[in-house]
Amino acid sequence: MQIEQTAVIGAGSWGTALAKLLADKGVQVALWGRNSTHIDALRRDRENRRYLPGAALPVTLRPTDDLGCAASCGCVVMAVPSHGFREVFAALIPQLADGTLLVSAVKGIEIESGQTMCQIMHTELGRQGRQGRLHVGVLSGPSFADEVAAGLPTAVTVGFADAGAAKAAQQLFSTAFFRAYTSSDIIGLEVSAAMKNVIAIAAGIADGLGCGLNARAALITRGLAEITRLGVAMGAKPATFSGLGGLGDLVLTCTGSLSRNRTVGLKLGEGRSLAQALAEMTMVAEGVRTTKSCWQLAASVGVEMPILEQVYQILYADKPCKAAVQELFQRSLREEAEG
Repeated sequence: MQIEQTAVIGAGSWGTALAKLLADKGVQVALWGRNSTHIDALRRDRENRRYLPGAALPVTLRPTDDLGCAASCGCVVMAVPSHGFREVFAALIPQLADGTLLVSAVKGIEIESGQTMCQIMHTELGRQGRQGRLHVGVLSGPSFADEVAAGLPTAVTVGFADAGAAKAAQQLFSTAFFRAYTSSDIIGLEVSAAMKNVIAIAAGIADGLGCGLNARAALITRGLAEITRLGVAMGAKPATFSGLGGLGDLVLTCTGSLSRNRTVGLKLGEGRSLAQALAEMTMVAEGVRTTKSCWQLAASVGVEMPILEQVYQILYADKPCKAAVQELFQRSLREEAEG
């Protein structure tokens, strides 16, 4: 399947980076945003100065605020924040042709439904009588937008139930510096992508408190154990969590200076309130909302997730960060592989 036209829905930093990646490759790309003023600025400046400054937009990238841009595209990439995903996707469906590849590049879980972004797409396609007529998948892995836009080496995974669709997406996104692997484990990739942001908040809190590198390594390792338990309970393959979309993305988000979620945690650990931390951010930190949705999801499937529980208590019950760390270390002793 040769894809010559693509639409990226969401003109934030990640959507812009993916649109630039494809456009630099020679693909005709429409980059959609709901804010007409922002889109006008992208057209005028040929740069996303608000979310991705310094990255020049190639001539094959067309900013637009018209969802009709997706009508003739072989692939549509969803890159809007998770809390607005359902509304935008439902409005987009009438524009989509049968056989289109639908790629979620969003790392979150909807609070109200507990659904992943691919599950939302399936639900909304079913409501409009389009279920089974388009290919729904996900792109995930350790990939900061700034580095992708700068052409730095990056490897990700694309997940589709259909092997042919996965191969087509792999060919579309792969470049000389951006390598895409394939997987059929959509739910594993989505659970990993969502939960790693929660663990990154925890890692940032630990760093802000001055807990040290030992604590960060422990949080990453035990966080991965929690993510795996939740994913497997939802039908994911255990091997997915040791791959790029699991361990790879978790390590990056918990340690990288460009991580929005680690930054939020860092501010909390240094003593700021959640409101103060978010007010200082210029972009969305998905992990704040995802903490609540994953906390609800873990309770619904009966999975114990101590780190998630403490992050939830800090964000939504005003628990002091130091008390949360103390409680994690005062839990009953057990075997490492238990649970």
